[in-house]
Amino acid sequence: MNSKPNILVIMSDEHDPAVTGCYGDPIVKTPNLDKLAEGGVVFDTCYTTSPLCVPARLSFTAGKYVSRCGAWSNACWLPSEDYPSLPRIMNDAGYDSILGGKMHYDPDRRYGFNDIINIPDDENWHRKSGRTGERRRPDAGKTGMGSWQSRTSQFYVGDESGIMEKDTRRTRVACEFLSNRSKEEKPFFYLLGYIAPHFPLIAPQEYYDMYRDKVPLPELREGWFEKLPTNYKQLINGFGVESEDMELAKKGRELYWALTSWMDTEIGKVLTALADSEVADNTVVIYTSDHGENKGDHGMWWKNNMFEHSARIPCIVNYPSRWDGGQRRSKACSLVDIVQTIAALGGADVPDDWDGDSLLDYLDSGDSSWKDFAVSEYYAHNISSGFVMLRRGDYKYVYHTRMDETHGPERELYNMKDDPGEWDNLACKPEHQARIAEMHEFLLDELGEDPESAEQRCRSEAAEGYYRDDIE
Repeated sequence: MNSKPNILVIMSDEHDPAVTGCYGDPIVKTPNLDKLAEGGVVFDTCYTTSPLCVPARLSFTAGKYVSRCGAWSNACWLPSEDYPSLPRIMNDAGYDSILGGKMHYDPDRRYGFNDIINIPDDENWHRKSGRTGERRRPDAGKTGMGSWQSRTSQFYVGDESGIMEKDTRRTRVACEFLSNRSKEEKPFFYLLGYIAPHFPLIAPQEYYDMYRDKVPLPELREGWFEKLPTNYKQLINGFGVESEDMELAKKGRELYWALTSWMDTEIGKVLTALADSEVADNTVVIYTSDHGENKGDHGMWWKNNMFEHSARIPCIVNYPSRWDGGQRRSKACSLVDIVQTIAALGGADVPDDWDGDSLLDYLDSGDSSWKDFAVSEYYAHNISSGFVMLRRGDYKYVYHTRMDETHGPERELYNMKDDPGEWDNLACKPEHQARIAEMHEFLLDELGEDPESAEQRCRSEAAEGYYRDDIE
């Protein structure tokens, strides 16, 4: 048997951990993830490095914050095909690094992974342009009705969808791999990337029936839109979201819960195949997601913001050979910390300029010292300027960079212990100015760059004519 553990990372797409039984949802049925949590360690305050698919996944691949590896938007790639990456350092440590699903890579870039599924069918074939994403003027009105109507037209019950077809195939290939893997072979680092529960929100009748008339409507408080930062208003405008359509919100949320349960079933098949395999006793399982999903909360859908439902991600680590199950960790961490943890498990040498820290000591003992902070960035589409989040202890600070000569910067500050719903922005209150100043300096130190500078780099790297300040 290999002395190094095999590592199976299951990364879903757009899964808000709040819609999981082990994270406290009393309605959702996720028995397989809950069982994984019962036998493992659950991180309650884990965050994406960017609430958007490609930047988050490129950050995970590169082990760096998105502004430090140029992962500005869904059209981006890492600077080169041979860029230092997690699969490469794992290969160097004696691992077989295998990509078994969605990572949103350009077809000419695999960054050290060995694909085992046909590229054209597996969300890793879209050509990238390197462009940073369309922006909106800070006073632009609502223009995105086409986007909203297109997406909500795919809120329905059905037995077939591209997501279910592809994810079912990913499950089948992963099960075959695990069933046929010998404990005598070199250790593997297998990244299983699902699309679910990402939209389109299409789910089978049997799953939809679990949630019809059972999922509560999103909470929307009076005056919520006026209190939002400009960037969030522009996200709502850009996507054309109709927050007042409660029937549509009800249907979409029920389907999201249903698709999450469907995904849990697929994950259960993989976990069963692992349990029945030769490599079961020496395989670490890590479940996470690239980002969350708004589900109508704060009047928003999809992701793209720093509210908990968008920026927080699930993180479950299961390895009974080392860690007893049923444990929880409450301090903040992020995707780059998961990267460092994978590297540490494999004994891989990590480049000095990578971000994050290994969670191994914190996994070994909840009483051990841990930094308790996470950083996330968003520089992509349907906003007026990039913004950055720092979660540290009980507080979350968000800095929105300048939009033009007269707009911005803007700030958010939330006491997550007293205000977990993030309704009371404390940033303008005098008694919190010292805290804001201190958190801002901490953020700059962690990133190694002022977000204002990163925003200007993002703008300068946009293709000519793509940075559209004229969007109405």
